[in-house]
Amino acid sequence: MTVHQPEPAAPPQPSPQPPAPASAFTPEAAFTPEAAFTPEAVFTPEAGGPVVVRTDEGAKDGLVKCARCGATEISLNVATGNLRCSFCRYEWADADKLVDLGLDGDIGALRGVVGGSGTADIVPSTDEVLTFRCSACGADVVVDTAHGTQARCHWCRNVLSVNQQVPNGAVPDVVLPFRLPKDQAVARIREFVGKRRFYAHRTFRAEFSPETVVGVYMPYLVADLNTRSRLAGQGERLVRSYTVKVRGSDGQDRDERRYDADVYDVVREFDLHVDDLTIESSADRRDHTAAARTNNIINTILPFDVENAVRYDSNYLSGFTAERRDTDVDDVRGPALTQAKEIARFRALAMIEAYDRGVRWDQQGLDVVGERWVAAYLPVWLYSYHQVRRNGSSLLHYVAVNGRTGETMGSVPVNRRRLFAVSVVVEAVAAVAALFVMIGF
Repeated sequence: MTVHQPEPAAPPQPSPQPPAPASAFTPEAAFTPEAAFTPEAVFTPEAGGPVVVRTDEGAKDGLVKCARCGATEISLNVATGNLRCSFCRYEWADADKLVDLGLDGDIGALRGVVGGSGTADIVPSTDEVLTFRCSACGADVVVDTAHGTQARCHWCRNVLSVNQQVPNGAVPDVVLPFRLPKDQAVARIREFVGKRRFYAHRTFRAEFSPETVVGVYMPYLVADLNTRSRLAGQGERLVRSYTVKVRGSDGQDRDERRYDADVYDVVREFDLHVDDLTIESSADRRDHTAAARTNNIINTILPFDVENAVRYDSNYLSGFTAERRDTDVDDVRGPALTQAKEIARFRALAMIEAYDRGVRWDQQGLDVVGERWVAAYLPVWLYSYHQVRRNGSSLLHYVAVNGRTGETMGSVPVNRRRLFAVSVVVEAVAAVAALFVMIGF
């Protein structure tokens, strides 16, 4: 028996509360900026366009010298997280973090669209090869931003860097420096594979070499979302349960458990603030359906402490590799809102505990009041293994380590024969055990 009635409230409602029309809950009603997100024109929310924060303000291309000795051999000291001069060993920290750049803070105060200049739409025609004149010797030095943002002068050996944003996605707003040293990353990869060694393919076991792990700065778009979520559906609350006798098709009576519940129309509406939602901004890495590589591994090592990211400086990339962003904000806004809706459904679980038989949400909407976007480089230790199968197909396996937390996940080629043999043995043992139970042993 079910009784359909309104959701109980304080004070009780005298009449049922019908769900609102479906049109009120559709995500199409969410805030969608129409202005192009380009750093050349800065708008205000009142004008209906996005606010662009210039994160490369004051950045200078060319020689970046040590303040103590003037050398350009600068790199990241992973142990301290500071930049270090390779000659005099002087270290310094970049004090400009997200909050200093105006790209962090009260999400509830967000209105419209705010973004760092590093999230500007990528201009396909932008030249990837830039030419700098070395200020030390006057030679012309070419920097290929498709593969890096630093180059060494072939005459005086000084290092020249690209720090101002280029509209091809090569320079983000911020970078989160590596904190996990390479030797620890190697140890975590070795431990991860060691636990799976028994089932690993014998060729992989023979060729496994975690020392070849590479430190990679992966491109992400990081979003803060100020939203209003609304869900509508039906919830059930158990009234009583009891057992009845039911005659089956074989003519035998058996006990059957019955449940009586009240059904209520349920609506939940609340503010939802999503902080530091990280979405891959490399189209190649976002292709999780690719049959030739295990791209889905990369997302399993989230989250990153993005709040500790610092203003982009190409010196943090020295000794590491980096992938360039090739995806615009508009391309990932949809996936970001989809994740936000999933977060809203999870958040709503704490509001429906009274419905012990559960709630079925029939309608859900998400109104975006404000959003903030930041382009970031996040650190990943990446070990790859190229497996070539007998049929000629191949699969690129990855083992990834979070360069901040050490979280590790990966894919290992499997010895299918051994896996099949073990499964046969397990099934045989289970069958023998079941036989003993049937005969009364």
